[in-house]
Amino acid sequence: MKDLSRNLTMLCDFYELTMGNGYFVKGMQDRIVYFDVFYRNNPDNGGFAVVAGLEQVVEYINNLHFTDEDIAYLRSKNCFDEGFLKFLRDFHFEGDIWAIPEGTVVFPGEPLLTVRGRAVEAQFVETYILMMLNHQSLIATKAARLTRAAKGRAISEFGSRRAQGADAAILGARAAYIGGCNATACTVTDQAYGVPATGTMAHSWVQMFDSEYEAFRAYCEVYPTNATLLVDTYNVLESGICLYTHLRAHETPEHLVCRLLLEKKKKTNHAQCIALHRYVSQR
Repeated sequence: MKDLSRNLTMLCDFYELTMGNGYFVKGMQDRIVYFDVFYRNNPDNGGFAVVAGLEQVVEYINNLHFTDEDIAYLRSKNCFDEGFLKFLRDFHFEGDIWAIPEGTVVFPGEPLLTVRGRAVEAQFVETYILMMLNHQSLIATKAARLTRAAKGRAISEFGSRRAQGADAAILGARAAYIGGCNATACTVTDQAYGVPATGTMAHSWVQMFDSEYEAFRAYCEVYPTNATLLVDTYNVLESGICLYTHLRAHETPEHLVCRLLLEKKKKTNHAQCIALHRYVSQR
């Protein structure tokens, strides 16, 4: 399994540090506090949410430490007490965390995660916890809605190219798997977390050949037991599906597993989508 761990201690809002410094200067740093993570409304007015992101929170907590470079940077801001900087140099999280397991259905107002600890440490971890739980829970919740709507049909997430950065792509694919997706197009998420990676073809594959039919046949020859054909490069109903049907009926070996794929874009109108749905539903 690929190791994606990093020291993200300094990934925090600056006020976590200024408040921590204030607690230290005022002698309040060891006061025990509790913080609950909860949300107020379900996404898109859905009936529930699915929690995800806990594994990354635990990894972050276990790896919390300030390097000499971090301390030097904070000292350069000229707003932190030297005693506080010395405290940070030897800092490790000593609090407790209670959390709902990933993949659990949750509802507004209930604590998803509770932090108990000294004021400085409990306050400091706020940014990362909110960032990780908010993002992954949102993706997991969306994936759960999609998989329920699919009624047993497999769904593979394909969000990397639309994600807001590398971490969002990798962990978004992980969250989608927790929410019910069967696979991902994100290779490194398979390598790091064991989420099955799947791949089919793009329009560029079809356009590399003299005809759409030749492209389909070539792909089936390369992947005879797991071929998925993209049918909307030119015309879904008049070309793609017709060729797909002919290939299945007349030119493929009996052991060939052949599926069709439609990338729903503006060029694919509502009627075509309905026709495709009816075709797939009969199979």
